[in-house]
Amino acid sequence: MKFDTPAQQNPIDQLKVIGKPTDRIDGPRKTTGTATYAYEHHQQLADAAYGHVVGAGIAKGRIIAMDTDAARRAPGVLAVVTAANAGKLTKGDFNTAQLLGGPQIQHYHQAIALVVAESFEQARAAAGLIKVQYQREHGAYDLAQARAGASVPKDGEPDTAVGDFAAAFAAAPVQLDATYHTPDQSHAMMEPHASIARWDGDQLTLYTSNQMINWGRGDVAKTLGIARENVRLLSPFIGGGFGGKLFVRADAILAALGARAAGRPVKVALQRPLIANNTTHRPATLQRVRIGTGKDGRITAIGHESWSGDLPGGGPEVAVQQTRLLYAGANRMTRMRLAVLDLPEGNAMRAPGEAPGMMALEIAMDELAEKLGMDPVELRILNDTQVDPEHPQRPFSQRQFVQCLREGAKRFGWDARSSQPAQVRDGRWLVGMGMASGFRNNLTMKSAARVRLDRQGKLIVETDMTDIGTGSYTIIAQTAAEMLGVPLQDVDVRLGDSAFPVSAGSGGQWGANSSTAGVYAACVKLREQVAEKAGIAVSDAQFSDGHVHAGDRRVALGELAADGELVAEDAIEFGDLGKKAQQSTFAGHFVEVGVDAYTGETRVRRMLAVCAAGRILNPKSARSQVIGAMTMAVGAALSEELVIDKRLGFFVNHDLAGYEVPVHADIPHQEVVFLDETDPQSSPMKAKGVGELGICGVAAAVANAIYNASGVRVRDYPITLDKLLDGLPQVV
Repeated sequence: MKFDTPAQQNPIDQLKVIGKPTDRIDGPRKTTGTATYAYEHHQQLADAAYGHVVGAGIAKGRIIAMDTDAARRAPGVLAVVTAANAGKLTKGDFNTAQLLGGPQIQHYHQAIALVVAESFEQARAAAGLIKVQYQREHGAYDLAQARAGASVPKDGEPDTAVGDFAAAFAAAPVQLDATYHTPDQSHAMMEPHASIARWDGDQLTLYTSNQMINWGRGDVAKTLGIARENVRLLSPFIGGGFGGKLFVRADAILAALGARAAGRPVKVALQRPLIANNTTHRPATLQRVRIGTGKDGRITAIGHESWSGDLPGGGPEVAVQQTRLLYAGANRMTRMRLAVLDLPEGNAMRAPGEAPGMMALEIAMDELAEKLGMDPVELRILNDTQVDPEHPQRPFSQRQFVQCLREGAKRFGWDARSSQPAQVRDGRWLVGMGMASGFRNNLTMKSAARVRLDRQGKLIVETDMTDIGTGSYTIIAQTAAEMLGVPLQDVDVRLGDSAFPVSAGSGGQWGANSSTAGVYAACVKLREQVAEKAGIAVSDAQFSDGHVHAGDRRVALGELAADGELVAEDAIEFGDLGKKAQQSTFAGHFVEVGVDAYTGETRVRRMLAVCAAGRILNPKSARSQVIGAMTMAVGAALSEELVIDKRLGFFVNHDLAGYEVPVHADIPHQEVVFLDETDPQSSPMKAKGVGELGICGVAAAVANAIYNASGVRVRDYPITLDKLLDGLPQVV
């Protein structure tokens, strides 16, 4: 199905099932422990051996010698895999570094060996017996130092310009010029990267924790040098990904190599330190924001520059992209520069680009409001735009940005906020409010599904879409139930298998809208088959209560499949509507914090997000996504930072003891409001993504609340108490 004209009235608009706050249909399996994750396929692979990964002990250099003899002789050991005996390996399309290093080492904890043994403990013990001699080389590990040598990235639009930014900024009566720093961050998902591999002749079956099955299948085949059709990936349940499992990592490739070497299935889970150093992370940024306005607060010049780093061949953190679209202003400039760093690979983490970009831009807007003597909400409203500021002929398909801010301010009691910092006390706590805009582009991707109608009138939906904790099972079931008029319990959803039609996968906030649109397309085809078999004109056919009917004719769906199931398969292919009109999602984020007047400790007291993100397919799971994103943003604001050893080039706090993510006690009640909205230009579902919008801007709202509470402005995340102590008001 080609989607190249705006959606008209369709069966989804009935909203009998879609749009309802529905419990997740996979919930019982999750809560009873019967949802099978990558490392847990014990019944299918009862004879699986265990692999333990050895990571490089240097960040850059070469392996001079590796002694594996003692490991090979250790009890229970079946095989030791290294670059020397793994055979020819290539680099996949989505990797920056080799997934099995040696003799060249590209980053710390790059996998250099896998020990396979009968038990996990035997594999781990034997891995400790491997002796490696390295020749260490000088590396670049400090973004601030590498900034001067940063260059223009090869891909994308690193530089944009409209009007004459420099002249307009110089002439602006009110100017802000500030630099901000966001640190390296870890995805820190609960389920580690894990895989089990089995070979049947030249056929590889890989149970793996991966968000994008089709991408992963292609990269496994390319890396191992085997035919794509000889690879089957299965990932029915994923315990969190946040972008860290968009791409195949070392666990998958080494499990396959280990299984081939040992002659039996092998399971591999990356140790927690290797999740930080071996897999991808959100790269640090240095960002300079310059905004010039008239005395009335209208932006006349806005410029945003960002520096980030990655391994050779990598890409930048696109932290300037929201600045191109969020606020009006005739004279505009954005620039990105990429430094070569010898740290582990930087790549996508929840809301790549906008999350760190808005951590800078939205503090800058708060600072600008103070310079102008304006309310921060009103400054943003004043600079709203209904068209793409770089291309004014392109309107936004939907833009309820101002409504998000107005509704948020009203609900949060923003009018009670003191405009002067450090004025409100609650015992020993300095109390303040902050806000920020939320913005994330709506992305869509071709997505396919297969729908079967069986003799009992039940539906089976098959697509390689994944559920990373986001509720994909449920919204896909809701879509099929709405389209065919059957109860939700009569829909069986099967996900995460490369044998199924290729979906959009989970990532970039495109998964829900795209994958349900693909199911919609398949269901349209199935409706046509059903109506034809029932002798009803498709245009007249109505589907409800497990029947198809028109006029006096009413037939149970099961009857139509009595002589064999009906099967339909189709894909949604998106046209150029996204080019004709800018499709984006918006939010207003409001936060209240308390800052301890004696210690500088910050506690978040209240949080509110008001979101405009198209039709909300399931308000319950959508709220869950937004509050999870808000929680991640609190971590980004207050605690999360991968600390670099700048001498040796590794992340020091590479475990959950040293890398501090928020826990329940850190998070207060979170309120989420979804504005009533449909976007016919987005998809037949008239929906958009929302799971990443919830993180965009929240960290800045926390930072702005801290400033309002304490009078201390911090531009270097995370805002830890040591950065506040010297500037706190004197305690009387």
